[in-house]
Amino acid sequence: MFRILLLIFLIIPIVEIYVLIQVGDVIGALPTIFMVVATAVLGAFLLRLQGFQTLQRAQSSMASGQIPATEMLEGVCLVIAGAMLLTPGFVTDTFGFLLLVPAIRQSVIKQLAKNSRIFYTQKRGDAFSQQRYRSDYREGDVIDGEVVDDDDKHHLR
Repeated sequence: MFRILLLIFLIIPIVEIYVLIQVGDVIGALPTIFMVVATAVLGAFLLRLQGFQTLQRAQSSMASGQIPATEMLEGVCLVIAGAMLLTPGFVTDTFGFLLLVPAIRQSVIKQLAKNSRIFYTQKRGDAFSQQRYRSDYREGDVIDGEVVDDDDKHHLR
């Protein structure tokens, strides 16, 4: 995992610098800088809109008693999109804008979460916490008991 992250953090800046130099050669330095700033501003605006919509859907899901797993994953995708849009460069901006498209974001979430435990429990209708504790349950682990309130006896002494 460390090697993958190291490669990502080395390759992405090199690719971004290369693309910025190529675009700067074609349209000039100032228009290139303007485009980078404009995509960041437009991305932040669109990210804000998408974030509020996702938050409203999450609140609606919770109000109806459902776990907002999809909305939480959309929130993660939106955070990643925001980071990509605020990173100067056209390559990261492209991926950031792609994650802002709801259909693409849903497709990415479905691909990443095929084997996710959250989606598995949602399909079965169980709450995530119930599923987690049910998997730890073994026959015979239940101990019957009775609660006795001894507070009255302690106050009398």
